[in-house]
Amino acid sequence: MRNHSAVTTFILLGLTNDPQLEIFIFIFLFISYMLSVIGNLTIISLILVDSHLKTAMYFFLQNFSLLEISFTTACVPPYLYVISSGDRTITIKACFSQIFFIVLFGSTEFFLLAVMSYDRYVAICKPLYYVTIMDNRVCRNLILSCWVSALLIILPLLGLSLHLEFCDSVIDHFYCDASPLLKNSCSDTWPIEQLVIVCAVLTFIMTLVCIVLSYIYIIRTILRLPSVQQRKKAFSTCSSHMIVVSITYGSCIFMYVKPSVKDEVAINKAVSLLTISVAPLLNPFIYTLRNKQVKQSFHDTLKRLASLSEKY
Repeated sequence: MRNHSAVTTFILLGLTNDPQLEIFIFIFLFISYMLSVIGNLTIISLILVDSHLKTAMYFFLQNFSLLEISFTTACVPPYLYVISSGDRTITIKACFSQIFFIVLFGSTEFFLLAVMSYDRYVAICKPLYYVTIMDNRVCRNLILSCWVSALLIILPLLGLSLHLEFCDSVIDHFYCDASPLLKNSCSDTWPIEQLVIVCAVLTFIMTLVCIVLSYIYIIRTILRLPSVQQRKKAFSTCSSHMIVVSITYGSCIFMYVKPSVKDEVAINKAVSLLTISVAPLLNPFIYTLRNKQVKQSFHDTLKRLASLSEKY
């Protein structure tokens, strides 16, 4: 029989018990986290200071970079602390807080990717009306709707989960995740599990449908352009967003299309590690290397900094 005594802390098993492998993981996560934060902060700063990057597209990119920093910060630093201190315990309140912020930032990213695809649709399919349609008020409202939608997803789930009783304290993951957390509960978790599935599927399908529909219209419009040069230019404005969408949705699909139940935990951990460390690191490079305006802004900023340093 299960022990129904009150559980106040959980134990995170992490990625491995091998001390040498943990050192390698710590170095990898620390470097990738620092590069991710620096890269995304660079994008945020460039868009803030450069007057040429004041369009809706860069406003959304700035918010996306902020979300990437927030998402990876919710996962990586706590696990780095676990490795460095050797203390694998986490309180229930801290665990629920971590889940709240991970789901909030992750869900907001999905909605923002859908908004960014709509922005590309307006820019390519309705270029003459782009500035009118995507004005500052509309952009702010779209960002606000992303956050509100994410909150509407997480708050009911969190409200139901707070009433759960726990009879096991081991979480087989390197951060607090909903699935292993619910396995530790003595309460009936079926309603919450069904609600989690419904919310996850709705978020995934709704945003993916918006993105697919946007790109269907975008591709149709691009193929109608008379010159090859125009088509290349139009595709180049969407390529960065398409790559990021492929990485984000691809990792989610891969996580849930599993070869076997036996490998479920290992695959979830591996994909989660890539999602929280590699993806936020790649996104700044994807957007800067494939965007002439961002690259030009970066070079101009470096020149200004170099000239200032020479003066002093």
